[in-house]
Amino acid sequence: MQVHCDLRYGLAPALEDLGSFDSWFFHDAGDDLEEWAQGLTERATWATIHRLKPAEIRVYQEQV
Repeated sequence: MQVHCDLRYGLAPALEDLGSFDSWFFHDAGDDLEEWAQGLTERATWATIHRLKPAEIRVYQEQV
């Protein structure tokens, strides 16, 4: 099962400068979910994204 969480924002100059980023978490790889989430919030891009309100949030799952 794969769970997706898409945050979509309107056009904002601050977002255009961020580029793109993907991050994956796999429970069966022995990684710690809290550490993974902490690593995301420690990224410099988080300060920019955190100030903005998403225009859309989409959470869904699919069988893989």
